[in-house]
Amino acid sequence: MAGPTSPAEGRIDGRRASRERNRLAVVDALLDLYAEGNLHPGAELVAERSGVSRRSVFRYFDDGDDLTRTAIERQQQRVWHLVEIADVGEGPLDHRIASMAGQRVALFRALGPAARVARLRAPFSPVLAEQIEQSRQLYALQVELQFARELDALAPAARSEVLAAADAACSFEVYDLLVARGLDQRAIAAVMRRTLGGLFAVSTRGG
Repeated sequence: MAGPTSPAEGRIDGRRASRERNRLAVVDALLDLYAEGNLHPGAELVAERSGVSRRSVFRYFDDGDDLTRTAIERQQQRVWHLVEIADVGEGPLDHRIASMAGQRVALFRALGPAARVARLRAPFSPVLAEQIEQSRQLYALQVELQFARELDALAPAARSEVLAAADAACSFEVYDLLVARGLDQRAIAAVMRRTLGGLFAVSTRGG
């Protein structure tokens, strides 16, 4: 059994808790600003939104890149429940196509602002570039598992091509392009379904 906490230990724990609260306040303020369309807010605006002093904004982070990385990681944690595809690879093709399109639209809608910032900063941040690549690999694996039956029926070269096309159709980059063209979430999901449906209808005929 642990012994009683000394006053000094209590003060240290209190400072740690206060530091963590302030870190999260800054990160959440930054994410809120991203969500409002401000992809490069200044320290003064972040401080005002978070309730900490401007000087304190970067006290809790090594630099601006560290703050951005932390914010993107927190956003990923927030939406992790949207990453999973229920019963992946199970059910008829139409059901799996609809499930994939619905999952990607919901996920990318939640991730959108942070994902855009990550892609803007990635050329100058190896850590962000690696995070994006890891996400892309996960998304590609999901596509491969979701449509394993159709893919495994193809010759190796065709399988590789169809997998790449399906992965691209369900990517954040395509989602964001459709957003930029003014499509709403329902229409984007419909585009994904139509693309996947046409792709696998052709592939199963040996196209």
